[in-house]
Amino acid sequence: MKVISRIATAGAALAALMLPLAPSYAQPRSHVGTDATIVHKTTTAKNANVSDAALVKSLPGFRNGYAEVDGVRLHYVVGGKGEPLVLLPGWPETWWTFHKIMPALAEQHTVIAVDLRGMGSSSRPADGYDKKTMARDVYELVKSLGYDKASVAGHDIGSAVAFAYGENYPQATNKLVMMELPHPDDSLMSFPLLPAQGAFSDKLGTARPYLWWFAFNQVQGLPEKLLAGHIRVEQDWIFNYFLEDASAVDARDRAVYERAYNTADAIRASNAWYQAFPQDVIDNKGYGTLQMPVLALGGPAYGWMKKVVAQKAANLTAMKVENSGHFIQEEQSELVARTMTDFLQDDHQPALKL
Repeated sequence: MKVISRIATAGAALAALMLPLAPSYAQPRSHVGTDATIVHKTTTAKNANVSDAALVKSLPGFRNGYAEVDGVRLHYVVGGKGEPLVLLPGWPETWWTFHKIMPALAEQHTVIAVDLRGMGSSSRPADGYDKKTMARDVYELVKSLGYDKASVAGHDIGSAVAFAYGENYPQATNKLVMMELPHPDDSLMSFPLLPAQGAFSDKLGTARPYLWWFAFNQVQGLPEKLLAGHIRVEQDWIFNYFLEDASAVDARDRAVYERAYNTADAIRASNAWYQAFPQDVIDNKGYGTLQMPVLALGGPAYGWMKKVVAQKAANLTAMKVENSGHFIQEEQSELVARTMTDFLQDDHQPALKL
């Protein structure tokens, strides 16, 4: 039975959007052992070859590709067979965030995992980081690969770009999968500067997320000076905060992301995704209602996703990913791959837990 989630319009206040996590989420716990193991392996991972050429060798049937679109050079990894499925990553990661689910998805689809404008091996122009422009990049890439239509799935920033793709190119969109971030809307403008008393620590636990980096990444010039050359400090904090199982993003993964973001120019470009949020909010006001099937998958952001996406999707299926932090495609890769495959292949989707 197909379950369509139609949720009443949410208020703009953050308190109405960032719902408490489900009771099954674990309380903050000691993570010294697991994290210490990852830190211990850091030197070895740094010395390993984490180039795109080396990474793609661990994914049989996939290859690296590059395309010039709208004056931007996009890097992508492609493999598999069948109808095209575009995967769009988020911050602070690259196409590699999908490496656990790409082989399974490639059994039924031609999988195209993209480094977005400003990410990884793609170019980092001075502007164009609003999600509408980034969606145009993806649309032009899809066309350049010879496809008229594709399904698009995104995580975090990539989820917002996927939504903008569906809104601006509905004729080129089969189905959408959004993970762990809705498209920016008015609710972002009311995010609190300070966390609630006693609700913030270095591990998410059962508290509402405190998204301090949304503000920090707005500052132009300063983050680059503070973090260039040691971005790993910030990345490890983010992974520790948002992962229930710290080993799900292991030493090699972290070396990949460190390499991708460790320069001032890479930090400048990735922060521009956040600096474009005010424009994204304006663009969102002009968007209509998505008519294609949309799957919203959420861990900590499930309540927020369900409320916000339901306002813009007429055909929404929403599922809570249990026992996972923000990086659901890495912590619960088998479940995510299976759910995506069922959603993308079956016109009569199985019932999903709302």
